Amino acid sequence: MLSRASALAKCMATVHRRGLLTSGAQSLVSKPVSEGDPEMFNILQQERHRQKHSITLIPSENFTSKAVMDLLGSELQNKYSEGYPGERYYGGNEIIDKSESLCQARALELYGLDPAKWGVNVQPLSGAPANLYVYSAIMNIGERLMGLDLPDGGHLSHGYQLKSGTPISFISKYFQSMPYHVDHTTGLIDYDNLQMLAKAFRPKVIVAGTSAYSRLIDYARFKEISKECGAYLMSDMAHISGLVAANVVPSPFEHSDIVTTTTHKSLRGPRGAMIFFRKGIKSVTKKGKEIPYELEKKINFSVFPGHQGGPHNHTIGAMAVALKQAMSPEFKEYQQKIVDNSKWFAQELTRMGYKLVSGGTDNHLIVIDLSGTQVDGARVETILSALNIAANKNTIPGDKSALFPSGLRIGTPAMTTRGFGREEFSQVAKYIDSAVKLAENLKTLEPTTKLDARSRLNEFKKLCNESSEVATLSKEISNWVGQYPVPGDA
Repeated sequence: MLSRASALAKCMATVHRRGLLTSGAQSLVSKPVSEGDPEMFNILQQERHRQKHSITLIPSENFTSKAVMDLLGSELQNKYSEGYPGERYYGGNEIIDKSESLCQARALELYGLDPAKWGVNVQPLSGAPANLYVYSAIMNIGERLMGLDLPDGGHLSHGYQLKSGTPISFISKYFQSMPYHVDHTTGLIDYDNLQMLAKAFRPKVIVAGTSAYSRLIDYARFKEISKECGAYLMSDMAHISGLVAANVVPSPFEHSDIVTTTTHKSLRGPRGAMIFFRKGIKSVTKKGKEIPYELEKKINFSVFPGHQGGPHNHTIGAMAVALKQAMSPEFKEYQQKIVDNSKWFAQELTRMGYKLVSGGTDNHLIVIDLSGTQVDGARVETILSALNIAANKNTIPGDKSALFPSGLRIGTPAMTTRGFGREEFSQVAKYIDSAVKLAENLKTLEPTTKLDARSRLNEFKKLCNESSEVATLSKEISNWVGQYPVPGDA
């Protein structure tokens, strides 16, 4: 049996030991990443440098604001909040309810929507999941969906399958999907063909939305076609939501039953998504009976508990900040400049002899048709990356391969955020022209031995990395673009 003195000594040692552990544990959660994880901090610094010293032309990317970043790294991320404001499955959500309700109110206000006629769910984690949640809310497995074909500028989340019938997007595995198309001569959506297909296919949902389409969408025509075959019209405005908010392109809300969007593209918010849905009376029968919309409960249930658990509260808080910013005159000026820059950029490329899908642009993006050159979109994307320019290969109407397509998709939102105007985009057009010509020369140096397509692309990448011309131009571009600020620069 221990003496009292020994017992006290053991107790003090235990307290001291526990105190050291508590101090160490406290230190672990209090260190900044630069001290707590130098390896990851180094990766972060590399990405910061890459972004500042690169020309970002991918139209779905942007530089969000310092205020949005503040919320993304805030204490809001610590809270679990399954359910909706006032109906949570966890306690302690009184403040979180305020944040989500504020976000919803601002979303409706930004797009001029009457809360009695429209509702919004701000919990979806991103755009593709949001679209799946909508389909699942209003369709049973195996029911029919129509969206723009992927090679013609559509998105995987609108359904896509090979001509053999093999589904590439699981949307086409869960639901029967039939694509509509653009006219391959004009590059414009073929509404007459869509109308004919919809009459025969009789889909439950028609999607008016695109991922690589540079022209305006005729939502009134979409509504006419949807009404004729009894389909819901779901508009996916993910790419153009900022342009819609600023009234520089037509709004889908007047004609749509449901509108989905991401929040990180032209809207310049965090990586999240929103689903807007109609409320109130959908139609009135000949006998005068009112048929209400029944979307709110179905969509909310599809999001939670149907597909998701707790929402990302830090993202929702950041979305609220971005939505407030989008109501400002400065934001509207920014959106108009995105479109002005895009049209100028397209004119410069056309002047240099490049063919553009649909002949130009009415929005934030451009699709270059490289079929008249000696290189494909994959090779041009590769050499641009080596030159510190981020763009993406893209299918164009008539393409057979998504991995080695004939198109290059570029856009103006990100670099407009960084202060680019006409002079800068004229210079970028010159850089793209130089890249294409360099790529054509390097392609002639590829091995003549038989290689599969991926191996040949790897050989081309190796040639880019070994080229002194590429290295010289890469340094020039890095130094030039590095002069332009990114949000958050000291």
